[in-house]
Amino acid sequence: MNKSIGLLLAALFFGITANAQISYGLKAGVNFATLSSPSQESADFQTQNLLFHVTAFGDIPIANQWSVQPGLSLQGKGDKYRMEMNGGKGDLMINLMSIEIPVNIVYYVPAGPGNIFIGAGPYAGLIFSARAKATGDAYITTPGSDVQLKSKTITLSGDEKEMNRFDAGANFLLGYKLDNGLLFNAGYGLGITKLNTSIGHHNSNRVFNIGVGYQF
Repeated sequence: MNKSIGLLLAALFFGITANAQISYGLKAGVNFATLSSPSQESADFQTQNLLFHVTAFGDIPIANQWSVQPGLSLQGKGDKYRMEMNGGKGDLMINLMSIEIPVNIVYYVPAGPGNIFIGAGPYAGLIFSARAKATGDAYITTPGSDVQLKSKTITLSGDEKEMNRFDAGANFLLGYKLDNGLLFNAGYGLGITKLNTSIGHHNSNRVFNIGVGYQF
């Protein structure tokens, strides 16, 4: 009896999979990253940090012109400040690398030799690398120290944690996919979790991205 039920469930699963015509893809591109709510002193110097992303995804049709796209993504995020003070110039960059799992709902609109697609959905991720880097005349200091550094690892755990490791938010997608599988896309990542550990301040990720990919 149990064997029969198992065979029936397996047949149903493979039947659904076959009918769903699941496809897979890979895309990569450039991230233009900032952190929300910079301090009043640094807001005028904030610019975008140029980083990258690589994402593997599946496309699972769920209705006419609608798909679910779960994925696994390597994301570069962070912030950048371009300093020009007292005759000196330099950049201060915060470089974050994280592994993320996005799950987007995507709608396709036939247009010419392909489809326009638009989508949105949540993501959750873990930051595994965080560094601050200074160039030119800029430098990094820590509270209570006069030591000037050009590079510093940002602590993500322990009693001296400087940044929270967990990140989550929403993605928004817009692009065009050719019938041969080649795709071009742009997107925006809106982080909602608090990354900094200080009280009364809330920094979260803001990322605009562009990229190309291929859906098999």
